[in-house]
Amino acid sequence: MTNTTQGSCQCGAVRFRVDGAFQSFFLCHCGRCRKDTGSAHGANLFSSSAKLEWLAGEGEVRTYRVPDTRHEKSFCATCGSALPRVQEGVGMLVVPAGSLDEPIDIRPDAHIFVADRADWDEGLEALPRCETFPG
Repeated sequence: MTNTTQGSCQCGAVRFRVDGAFQSFFLCHCGRCRKDTGSAHGANLFSSSAKLEWLAGEGEVRTYRVPDTRHEKSFCATCGSALPRVQEGVGMLVVPAGSLDEPIDIRPDAHIFVADRADWDEGLEALPRCETFPG
């Protein structure tokens, strides 16, 4: 039986389906992933065998590649949400975990590029937790 997972962008213009299993899930702290997300790390799922199908809005998908690198980010041209992409040359499907609309049964395998992590990204699990916006 094939795993099927659906996802979309924030505005709903782009919808997609991934058929197949994810082999790995990494939280990447490199400076490029931090710039991509505006956060402490990128959270990406990887598969060398799963297939990506655009269900709607494929024409709204844009991809930016950092010059002279393999680093890419695909996103919705309307709302800017991160979207899946197939890495050129290696055929690896990369899916931003936050773009999925359904729960997945895989947990992150590792934090990677931790030597590049933000200086404020330490001991965050000790911060207070709020169910909604504080205040």
